[in-house]
Amino acid sequence: MTTWLGRRDAVAKLFAATLLTAAVLTTVDPFVTAVAVVAELALLPLTGLAPGTLWRRGWPLLTSAVFIFLFTVFLGARDSPVIANVAGVDVREHAAGYALRLVAVGLPGFLVFATIDPTDLADSLIAHLRVSPRFAIGALAALRLVPLLADEYRLLGLARRARGIDAGWSPVARVRLFTSTLFGLLVAAIRRGIRLATAMEARGFDRGTPRTPARPARFGWPDAFVVVAGVMLAAAVVALKFVHT
Repeated sequence: MTTWLGRRDAVAKLFAATLLTAAVLTTVDPFVTAVAVVAELALLPLTGLAPGTLWRRGWPLLTSAVFIFLFTVFLGARDSPVIANVAGVDVREHAAGYALRLVAVGLPGFLVFATIDPTDLADSLIAHLRVSPRFAIGALAALRLVPLLADEYRLLGLARRARGIDAGWSPVARVRLFTSTLFGLLVAAIRRGIRLATAMEARGFDRGTPRTPARPARFGWPDAFVVVAGVMLAAAVVALKFVHT
């Protein structure tokens, strides 16, 4: 959180990301969505994330985009213009547009949440949006538990492998093993959530009395610049949509 974007206010970053995401959702033009993806990737140095880290954390998003592209190419509507022909298969504009739009929609939230400290998010929500402390602290606890879920899933997989439960090369067995592991993760998450809720209630988090933040959140000119930049990027995407059309 020592990078320039990491030091900015959480609400400002969320607002800018929401505006950019809403602007990208208005179009499926592959040119406009590709420009939006390039603009979002240009902000990567401000986050302090290495490209390798971006790949390790964002591969599910890219995999989903690839599947959407293939599904639209082979089973999608045929009313959009053909932009390429690969091995006798027509690649239409909507196929590339939907896939790129998914990436353009997912990247802002990914970059923003990668630079937000959960405690800063809770403080900013209470200070600037006047959110209920009960909701803000609940969001803080949820964000803190996300890395624990990833570790829990990895430990469940290692424990099953140690007991000789392995899918091997069978796709059906892999899907079955993934489903059962996911169910075990869900059960563990529910139990952990119940214990956390009980502990928070025992410490007086549900009394409804006014709470004083330990770290007051301040909204300065750099945070306002983040909001203005989000407005400008969203407006540029919408304007480019009409110009290119």
